[in-house]
Amino acid sequence: MSIWDYMKPAAQAPTASGLALRGPRTLVVTWADGGETPLPARLLRQRCPCAACVDEWTHARTLKPDSVPDDVELREVSPVGNYAAQLSFSDGHASGIFTWPLLRTLAGEAALSPGDTAPA
Repeated sequence: MSIWDYMKPAAQAPTASGLALRGPRTLVVTWADGGETPLPARLLRQRCPCAACVDEWTHARTLKPDSVPDDVELREVSPVGNYAAQLSFSDGHASGIFTWPLLRTLAGEAALSPGDTAPA
């Protein structure tokens, strides 16, 4: 490997160009590259990255995915700078900051999953 291999530009991080609610149970992310991804509210709630849902030291998920009701809804979506969205859910939870890379990862999981549940 030469020094030039280290000087290659890093891969471009995904960027959202739009966020919209499609009913109370689906967040639609429009990506800067032209793609559009619907994300189910339950998956988003199950994968919340906040300190109440994930241990800050071990990064182990403390929220049990099965504890999220099937009928959880999105109440509000707010952009956070140019890098993330803050989501408010019908169960009162509203502290997670979902970065664009996280939403893109969840988009891949949602596409592979037949249901709207996250892995345990």
